[in-house]
Parts: sequence; C-alpha cells; structure tokens
Amino acid sequence: MLRGIDVSAYQSSSYDTDGLSFVFIKATEGRSYINPKLAAQTKRARDAGLVVGFYHFLWPGNLSAQADYFVSKAPEKAGDVLAVDWETTSEGTHASNAEKDLFIRKLKEKRPNNPVVLYSNRHYWLNVDTTSYAGDGLWIADYVTAGKPRIQANWRFHQYTDNPLDRNVANFSSKAALREWAENA
Repeated sequence: MLRGIDVSAYQSSSYDTDGLSFVFIKATEGRSYINPKLAAQTKRARDAGLVVGFYHFLWPGNLSAQADYFVSKAPEKAGDVLAVDWETTSEGTHASNAEKDLFIRKLKEKRPNNPVVLYSNRHYWLNVDTTSYAGDGLWIADYVTAGKPRIQANWRFHQYTDNPLDRNVANFSSKAALREWAENA
C-alpha cells in the first residue's frame, strides 16, 4: 500500500511529505470557494515528486457551473487525479446520486487526460449511493485499519484516519504503478 494525505486550507502549505507517494489537495467547493493555499500546497507536492490529486466539494444544483468552476481553478496537468467529494454540506444537504454521476461525467469530458474518482464515506457508499458509479475509481473514507475498508466494492484510495490529519493509502503496487494509472486511466 502506498501512503498519502489529503490537505485543505486547514493544513499548512509546508506539510510533511516524507514517506508519501501522493497527496489530494482541496481546490474548490460549490461555485465560489477556492482553497487560498492551493498554489502553495500544489507546489509542495510537485517539488516532492508526489502524484497529485485535486478535489471539489460537491453541492447540490448547478452541476455545469460547479464543474466549470473546478476545472478553471484546479491546475491542469495530465496525470493529476481529480476527485469529487460527495458528502453532507454545511447546510445539511447533499448532491443526489444523479447529480454526483453527472458531475463525474462532466469532469471526464472537460479533463479527458485526468482520471476522475469519487470520494465517499462508508455511510454514503452503503446507504445513500444507489448507482455505484465512481468514475475511474473509488476513494473510500472508513476509519479503520489502513487498507481494510469495510465495503465490498473495489477501491483505489482509502482514507483511514483524520487524526492528526487525513491519512490515506492507495491500492497500487508501487508509486510508478499509481503514476501509470493516473496517466492512462
């Protein structure tokens, strides 16, 4: 299993990269929020030679506008991974299954040289999701032993803790295999 983290504006732009193979960086949310540390956090990851992913926190409604907003803010580089963060918003709502699926498809159209994955917590995957559509792969959050999420689906990434920060593993044999998947998904 490869080790990685995900970061947002809550984390430092000089996060520790020792022992990591990848990082996911929050880029945007809805149609108006952009991570103020996006550029610096991206530079840190690229300087460390990590496989880089960017995620968008999905809100219900205005899917085309959200997709346009995300791709206008997330750096465009072939081989970077794009992720859709599908969970409950601060208003207690969430995008529907159809909206989640449409958003993933729109990202794949707008960024054909980037794999697109779905980030979902275990509860959403088991109890809210009805389509099992995760684009090019599932990034599952389940706070248990790293690499052993309690789901029956195939997954690419597993967020296994948020203490002291979001830590993940990737289901690839090597960093080269992860990079090859990201460049050819």
